[in-house]
Amino acid sequence: MTDVTAVRVDPPGSPATARRLAEVARAVDAPDLVLAVSRNGVRTVHTGGSGEPGPVRRELRSYELGSASKPYTGLLLARLVAQGRVRYADRAADLLAPGFPVHPVVRRITLRHLLTHTSGLPGLPADFYPQAVPRWSTDPYGGYPADRVVRAFLRARPRHRPGTRWHYSNFAVSVLGHTLAAATGTPWEVLLHQQVLAPLGLDATRVRPGPEGADAVGHRRDGAPVPALDTGGFTAAGAVRATPLDLLTFLEAHLGGPDPRDPDPQDPDPRDPTLGAALTDVCRPLLRRGRRHAHTHTLTWFHHPSPYGPVLFHAGATLGQQAFLGFRPDSGLAVAATATRRVHRADTFVATAYGLLTETP
Repeated sequence: MTDVTAVRVDPPGSPATARRLAEVARAVDAPDLVLAVSRNGVRTVHTGGSGEPGPVRRELRSYELGSASKPYTGLLLARLVAQGRVRYADRAADLLAPGFPVHPVVRRITLRHLLTHTSGLPGLPADFYPQAVPRWSTDPYGGYPADRVVRAFLRARPRHRPGTRWHYSNFAVSVLGHTLAAATGTPWEVLLHQQVLAPLGLDATRVRPGPEGADAVGHRRDGAPVPALDTGGFTAAGAVRATPLDLLTFLEAHLGGPDPRDPDPQDPDPRDPTLGAALTDVCRPLLRRGRRHAHTHTLTWFHHPSPYGPVLFHAGATLGQQAFLGFRPDSGLAVAATATRRVHRADTFVATAYGLLTETP
């Protein structure tokens, strides 16, 4: 069951985009699938899937982003830096627990290290796994609350000096969220809403499950439904939920789109200049990693070359859902994709969404 929704009036050529979305959607098997494209602010959305459509249209449901939540945390940090409330070079332990005795390597970990996966911390705390393994397929994170994440950080013994190696870490980004909350005296969820969600007009984006029927239901590979994700103390690394239309709004902001709160798009953009500075900052290439340093990253986005200019993207997966966010700054293209099926090795979801981002001018 599929349909194509022209969310705004489309110029000539947009029907070709709709046909392309319908074509590539066949490669992804999921109960619910949404492929959403914005070209210079003009949107085309394809919805489909093997499941029943349900009372709420697929593009209006909220989907779990998993690790694709990290760009939201990155933008939050960048805006707080632009406001002068924190600095990228601030040491996390000093903000999180002033005076607490920590390992010398931990003492050197900065906010930038935490966000860019260069802190030397592992992907998850060592003591996370004993409590998670018995419920790995149902609720691995819910039993590991925020205070435990903080304690694990303050007691950590990193294997590598900060800034010397890149290692993807949900642990580190979660610590960043708790550190920003401590530094500002504001809970992370409130801080995210005040600094990112509300200013960008992301009214259908949140970090907790919504009212009954508002959220998409995830599924395992065998089709069994999965309970809503509880991220425990790892909210900053993976708790965001959003509709595909809100995802496009978030991406369009990175492309210089108008302020969604502005009633007259012909007026100069009244958006707070610190938000504009933050959006610019998170798109700037920052570090290189991998063999021969072939892979480039910004503060929060993976950054690849393409024939049409650089592409910036991030994917995420939870126990039963997947998400992909990406954009091409040089050509005003944004792609948001969601699916309600658990990722596995032969999965085509990310490759399909990435292909939409890189295949056409």
